[in-house]
Order: sequence, then C-alpha cells, then structure tokens
Amino acid sequence: MPLHPQARAVLDQFAGAPPLDLATIPATAVRAWFDQMSQPRTLEPVDEVRDVAAPGPAGDVPLRLYRPASDEPLPAVVYFHGGGFVIGSLDTHDGTCRALANASGCAVVSVGYRLAPEHRFPAAPEDCWAALAWVAKEGAALGVDGARLAVAGDSAGGNLAATAALLARARGGPALRHQVLIYPVTDHAFDTPSYRENGEGYFLTGAMMRWFWQQYLEDASQGADPLASPLRATDLAGLPPALVVTAEYDPLRDEGEAYAARLRAAGVPTELRRFPGQIHGFFSMFDAIDDGRAAIESAGRMLRAALHAP
Repeated sequence: MPLHPQARAVLDQFAGAPPLDLATIPATAVRAWFDQMSQPRTLEPVDEVRDVAAPGPAGDVPLRLYRPASDEPLPAVVYFHGGGFVIGSLDTHDGTCRALANASGCAVVSVGYRLAPEHRFPAAPEDCWAALAWVAKEGAALGVDGARLAVAGDSAGGNLAATAALLARARGGPALRHQVLIYPVTDHAFDTPSYRENGEGYFLTGAMMRWFWQQYLEDASQGADPLASPLRATDLAGLPPALVVTAEYDPLRDEGEAYAARLRAAGVPTELRRFPGQIHGFFSMFDAIDDGRAAIESAGRMLRAALHAP
C-alpha cells in the first residue's frame, strides 16, 4: 500500500534536519543526534521506575526497571533497545518501555549494553545474556518472577533479543516463555528485495546499515556468526514462541520475515505482523504514528497471554 500519511509526516520532519555524513563524523556525534531526535513528546506514568545494574563480563551493565502497580511479583520482559549496535540508550527508549510495561502488565527491564565501536561484537550479546541471567536469578529483589521471562527488542535490539534466546538455549537457561522481535536485524547481508526497494528515503537507509555493521564487527567475517546474524543459525528448534513485527517500507523487512519463516519451519509458534505503509522505527514513534501504538498493544497482548499464566 502507499506510504502511510503519518509516516510521511515523520519523514518530512526528518528531511528538514541537517544531513549526517557518516563517513566524516564520529559515532559519539551520531549518538548525540539520535538522543536529541528520540525525545518522546509524552511519557506514560508507570508505578515504579528504578535504575539498577547487573554484573556483566566487563563490569556492571546498567538496567532500568519499569514496574506497573502490583502487590505480587510480576513477570518480566527484558528489553534491548535499537540503534544499530552504536547508538540508543536507556533514555532514548524510555517512552517505549513505559508503554510496553503498561500494555503488557509486566515489568520491563531495559538493558544498557555496551555500544560499538568502542565495544565491538560480541560485547553486546554477552552483556544482554548476562543481564537476562541476572534478572532470572535476582528478580525477587526487583519484584519480578524470574520464572516468567520474555525478551524483546527493536531493530538491533531485536537482533539482541533473538541472540539472547539462542544463548539461553545453548547455556541451559534462563527459560524463556516468549520473544518479541520488532523489525529485527537478523543477517549481515544487504541483498534482499527490501534493501533494494527501501534502501533510501525511508528513515533507515542501506548506507546507514552498512555503517552500523562496520562499527559493530571487528571483521566482516564475523557476520557469519549466528550471534551476529541469527538467521544463519543452523537450528532454531526449541526457541521460545515469537512475535515478529515488520514494516513494509523498511530495508530490514525481508530478513525479519525470513527469520519468522525459519522459526516456524523449526516448529516454533510464531506470529508475523507486517504493518503496511510503515517505516523502520514506527514502533517507538507511537506518539506520532498510530500503528506504533497498535504494535505496542499487540505485543502487550501476546506478552500477557504468555507470561501471566501461572
């Protein structure tokens, strides 16, 4: 279908900003630009918001807990923010995590994993798994039931949610009940039809994705590692049920949908929702794009069903 009018309005706003020359500016400047651009217009109230930390492989991993009101331990969604493994933070996804906590009725634990290029692969997936394992073990101190866990993330965070599920399977836990992958990065490749169709003009570009991958990997050969490219994992059996969300005008559309197909072929219950007319990032643009709110509510319903059962 045609580009959604609300997505077009967002793109028109971005068009008025100075262009970024990724070949000449440092990652720190790109982060500053993204931090400014990502400030939400409104923040939903949540009963408790608290910054904590989990021990990681190279020091403490910052976490932010969002907990709806409850007298009982809540199931938890461990959330990994997007940003191409280079940008993004607990703050840029504050609004998204608040909204997801309210939609799901679950505690959300947002993870401030190490970023590239200062910390290249596999720093991010190792931090994410360490944070997940800590929440499972120490959840009682957070008012969280560590036996009722899911992972979720958008874009690069969707990649990290998928790889956290792979690591949990490989390392004997924690047990996960669900995974929510929002337009996930799943493959170090740029050859899909959606890259050719949507690689320019729709917020996330093919050039940006190449730059992100260059910052993330020490060497391009690491792109074949399933912890960098979960689509290349030889076996996806035994992973938790999944919701995969994609956007029609997104260069990552096809690799996200290919991962959903691989999950289904491996016997993993998987729901794929493509949002027609939408662009990459719409999930976190829910204050400007109604489909973002619809996607958050859809994810919330599936997380409620998966995690609120005894």
